[in-house]
Amino acid sequence: MPQIAVVNYGVGNLRSIRKGLEKSSAKVQVTHNPVDLNNADAIVLPGVGAFVPAVKNIQPIASVLSEIMKNGKPLLGVCLGLQLLFTKSNEGGSVKGLDFISGEVVKLPEIVKTPQMGWNTINFVKYNPLLEGVKNGSYVYFVHSYYPQPADPMVVVTTTEYGINFTSMVAKKNLFATQFHPEKSSKTGLTILKNFVRVTKR
Repeated sequence: MPQIAVVNYGVGNLRSIRKGLEKSSAKVQVTHNPVDLNNADAIVLPGVGAFVPAVKNIQPIASVLSEIMKNGKPLLGVCLGLQLLFTKSNEGGSVKGLDFISGEVVKLPEIVKTPQMGWNTINFVKYNPLLEGVKNGSYVYFVHSYYPQPADPMVVVTTTEYGINFTSMVAKKNLFATQFHPEKSSKTGLTILKNFVRVTKR
């Protein structure tokens, strides 16, 4: 049974992501301890809330996460966790992120209600092992006002329509991230989490 570390940096609903991973046959530890993060088989970076305090809270372990990613350990970012992986966000000005994925995080257009809160579909752009057993057009759960704009279109895995066609899932080598919440996305979300655990086992 793989051990997955859920990063506790004071932002987000850790209980629901923990339960989802445990249902997916993973041993889960919620932690911010660098030793625990290094010893885990995979990392999940969750998050709900504002970018600026999240970046501040994650800074003490930013270098640890960077080393882990470079070493090829699977890492899954969820919602705000996805946004932190990018170069910068324009939430609260221009704020630097972890820069694991080149690009920026921008606000949804004014023509739509923000935050987008509820179910919406994901449209496949390319194959990814986390989507094994998931149907194109499946519904997943969103809560967000900002979305990622990757510099490299090759990292885009799914898109979603909400006023615009925006990137809702990305992947780059051992790095995976969803703008939606798989832990709140019923059967589809559980399938994605199970696939992440399966990738961890390889």
